[in-house]
Amino acid sequence: MKLRIITPLTVVLDEPDVMSVRAEDESGSFGILQGHADLVSSVLPSVVIWKRRDGTPHYCAVRQGVLTVTEKGSMVEIATREAVCGDDLETLKTLVRQHYAALDDARRNANVASVRLQLDAVRRIGEGLWSEAGSLLQ
Repeated sequence: MKLRIITPLTVVLDEPDVMSVRAEDESGSFGILQGHADLVSSVLPSVVIWKRRDGTPHYCAVRQGVLTVTEKGSMVEIATREAVCGDDLETLKTLVRQHYAALDDARRNANVASVRLQLDAVRRIGEGLWSEAGSLLQ
């Protein structure tokens, strides 16, 4: 079975030989094996777990999304806004924290840049008004 996890910007995971997938939707946790009936489900923010043929589990934190099972259970795709994958839960936990810290920094920098632009615009408007007022007084 093939597992693919995609975001709007990239293919996060393209695993060609998966034995099982475990995900979570509103009804709870569920598993998918080769030959599963076609399915569409809305996954919650959660950790998707899959196992390769060697039986080792792998993990991917997803921020909601749509899971589809197609091709008579041989293809599982998850389309999500964000996904962070790791080989073990501790690594995944660290990667998720780093990912969200980077997002917070980017948002903070964007907010600072926006405030600077607004202040610059107000300053220029004020300078323009003062120069017009000065020419009227002369």
